[in-house]
Amino acid sequence: MSALRDALQDLPDAVFADLLESDDAYLVVVDLPGATADTVDARVDEGTLRLEVQRAKDLPDEFRYLSEDRSLFLDAELRLPPDATGNGAEATIERGVLELTLPKTSAAPDEPIPVRDG
Repeated sequence: MSALRDALQDLPDAVFADLLESDDAYLVVVDLPGATADTVDARVDEGTLRLEVQRAKDLPDEFRYLSEDRSLFLDAELRLPPDATGNGAEATIERGVLELTLPKTSAAPDEPIPVRDG
């Protein structure tokens, strides 16, 4: 369990994620406000979950920015447990919450993970 905790500590400060485990898969839940299925690229590469995200921000006409700390672009990497793979993975995003189900397997080829709206 400590390896899972260590993996989450490597995320940038702007990323909040949970990593859950079942007998046959891992579930990664990532908060990505403003992101959609069309603006998220997720892949598992050499034991690392790589996320490239473009977020949208809606600014009401009567307001202007005094400070802007939420970047429009986010690149994040999360070290995964050694038996997690992107092969056969599924992902959904709903209301800015990305959920990736990564099967447990040994030595399966990694592929891009399609993200669909929830």
